[in-house]
Formats: sequence, C-alpha cells, structure tokens
Amino acid sequence: MVVTVEIYKEIRRMRLDGMSQRQIAAQLHISRNTVKKYWDGNNVPWKRKDYVRVAPVLTQDITQFVQKCLEEDVQCRSRKQQHTAKRIYDRLVDECGFSGGESTVRRLVRELRKKAQEAFVPLAFPAGDAVQVDWGEATVYLDGSKTVINLFCARLCYSDAPIVFAYRRQNEESFLDAFVHVFSYFGGVPSRVIFDNGKVAVKDGYGAHAKKQAGYAALSAHYGFEAVFCNPASGNEKGLVEGLVGYIRRNVCVPIPKARDMAELNQKLREKCEKYLKHQIRGKSASVGEMLDMERCALQPLPGYVFDSAKRTSGRVDRFCTVRFDTNNYSVPCAYCGREVTVKAGPETVDIFCNGQVIASHRRCFERKQNVYDLKHYLPLLGKKGRAIFYAKPVQDNLPAYFLDWLAAQKFSPKELTELLYLCLEKGCDAVMTEASSHTAPTQIEDTILVQAVDLRAYDAFAYLCGCATQSYPAVPKE
Repeated sequence: MVVTVEIYKEIRRMRLDGMSQRQIAAQLHISRNTVKKYWDGNNVPWKRKDYVRVAPVLTQDITQFVQKCLEEDVQCRSRKQQHTAKRIYDRLVDECGFSGGESTVRRLVRELRKKAQEAFVPLAFPAGDAVQVDWGEATVYLDGSKTVINLFCARLCYSDAPIVFAYRRQNEESFLDAFVHVFSYFGGVPSRVIFDNGKVAVKDGYGAHAKKQAGYAALSAHYGFEAVFCNPASGNEKGLVEGLVGYIRRNVCVPIPKARDMAELNQKLREKCEKYLKHQIRGKSASVGEMLDMERCALQPLPGYVFDSAKRTSGRVDRFCTVRFDTNNYSVPCAYCGREVTVKAGPETVDIFCNGQVIASHRRCFERKQNVYDLKHYLPLLGKKGRAIFYAKPVQDNLPAYFLDWLAAQKFSPKELTELLYLCLEKGCDAVMTEASSHTAPTQIEDTILVQAVDLRAYDAFAYLCGCATQSYPAVPKE
C-alpha cells in the first residue's frame, strides 16, 4: 500500500507513545510489515528506491560481452560501423547461446551507454593559437537553378571570428583555395589548424596517426602551421566550427538564398560573417571584432608568395581540338591539334597552357563526360569547311536555335556565314540579325518627285548643223 505522510506521522507518534507494532497496525488498519518498515525512521514514504529488475539471463559473462562490444566501437572510431543493440543481441545468440529476449539486451545496452557518456572540460585558447575548419552543405539558387553547394567554414579559437566560403565541390583544389582566402581574410596564419579526417587532407590513418595528402602537406609547409586531425566521431574536438556550420545554415540559408553566381553568394556570406563581428559572446569582455583585432597581432605573417591551389595535369590535344580533364573534354584553338598541353584547374575555372602560355580558358564543368566547346577555337577551321557549319557541335552548343534557323533561311555563302559567326562572338546574335536585315531590306520611296519634260529638238538641230548627225532630222520649225 501507499503510505502517506499522515500515516507515517501517526506511526512515528504512536511508537514514541510506547505502543507496540501490533497495536499500531490494528489502530491504523495497516499491516505489521508496513509499521515495521517505518518503525524506527530508517525509511520515509516520500523517497522511494529505484526498482531495478535484473533479468536472470543477464549473467556477469553476458554483461561483460556487451561491454566488450561497446568498447570495440570506441576503439574502431567509425560512426558507420558500430554495434546496434540488435547486432549485439544476434551475436549473443550466435556466440554465447543467449536465451533471453531482445528487449532485455536493448535495456542493458541503453544503461551501459549512459554510464559511458563522455564528460568534457571547458577549454580556452591563447590568441593566434588555432583555427577550426569544417565542411557543410546547403541548398541555394544559382542563376535561377537549385544547386547544392559546399560551405567551407573557419573560426579562430581565441576571438571566435568566423569566415565562410562557398564551393561547388569538396575537392582538393577547393580545399586548398579556401585556406588561401581564410588566411588572407584574417591577415595572418594561426599556429595550428584543427580539422577532421577528410580525404582532401588525409591520405591514410586518422587522428594523431593521420598522414597528410601531398597538397595539404605543401600548404602547411608554406604557411607554417601544424595540421591537427580530430579523432573520428569526435565533433566536440572542433565544437566552435561545428556551431558555425549550423549558424550559417539557420541564418544565411533560410530562406534559400538566391545569387547570380558563386562570387555574389560568397559576398553575401562574407557580409554575414562581418556582421557577426559586432556580437559579444557571453563570458567575454569584448566583441568578436575587437578580439579579432587583438588576435591578428598574434598571428604569423603571411608569406610573400600566394600558394597556388590549382590542380595540374598534362595531356595531348586530340583531332577534335579538345583535351580531357576530370572526364570532360575542353576545346583549344585548332592550331594546337596534336600538341602536348598542361591543364590547370581551379575551383571554378580550367586554363590550358602550351609552352607556358595560356591558349584557352573555360568555366569548369562539374558534370561528367561532357564536351565544353569555345566557338572561336573552331572558326578558322569552319572557314575552310563551310558546309559543316550547320552540323558542327561547337556551333550548335554556342548559338541559339532561332539564330541558326535564321542563318539557314538567308542562303548565305560559306564565306559570309563564317564572317557572321565572327560577328556573333563580337556583337551577339541579335545585333548581327538586326544589322543584316537592315542591309538587305529594299529601299522605300517616301516622297514622289515630279520631273519636268524637256524638248530635245533644239539639241538635234544643233548637232545637224555641226555635221555631227548620223542621220537626217526634220527641219526645225521657226518660231
């Protein structure tokens, strides 16, 4: 039964009055065991013991097996390859002959994980010591098209000053380019960079045993910082930047931002980060911007040479005047057909070099197995093969269909077509159509001009008298 405070009070009063347990039980109409429980005040009714039912099947060996499974997860440090309660139950049945139910194992796993919950120590970083970096994803509208972009987020550990840059891909060239812009924005280099074990930075291993990729190793050597890698599944080790990723998603990417291109989007991100500098974090004596000014004095100076983050490959121009990079073909001027060239790819551009000179520049294509043609690269060749103009892919991919239909209807010669294509690159298709139409349109007579008739008989008579006439003329009548 439930013993109220009033019943407990009566039990304690009657006991002090010298009544026996039997007498108290009879008078209060409760059992002697209840009176015995509260007789000497060792138990109170408002504090109940937690009831923990230990299933008889959960022997010490079974519990130790479950603990071992959970410890294996900690050692492995792989979030995607950890034991679930169901997997532990299956292993217990297969390896230990466990006869209990799955729910029993689930309760045990839940309790053991609670006991193993990690505790954290608050940290404080000296000025100029470290910057935390991380990637995040967000959805934006670029030139009206819904696009998933990648956010490179960086935050200084002393001042909490943030900066964010957007990229289309989490590739090595974007990763290295981001650091160049981060250090430039902060005006210096911290002693350490704290990052996770992403493939753009880590070649092999993880945490303290991680081996840097060649590009990241060169970057850290050039700027003189120590690359620190977090342990897997340990977001707390870079908690400052983890919070920044969420802040940008909530405050910049809601509602979904719209921008013409990546440059405009990055400008919006920069403005938001600069606005945050006015914020003062609880527990700090100055604003984020004021602390950043102090921290800049402690940063290592920037080197004179700006690190080149572009990715380089070499190749030969094929017979279609293209060279392949990252599964896509990019055009070069037809004069370089068959030549060896160097491709230099940045986050947004692809430049092609021959003998150290830039021969072609393209916007980088992020699809796969595409052909990227620049029409001007093929115009000298089309001038020699005029009949191929309407079937040429560089023409079809770069000129609108309505313009090609108009060209076909004009019956231009191959030479004229080639000249018009040159003009298109210079002035645009609409301007070419307007000019060509004005030149071919018939002249319209707006005003009628009256012409006075002239009597030419006097001129004929004069010619006769001078002996210049070749035939006889009638006499001119006298006036």
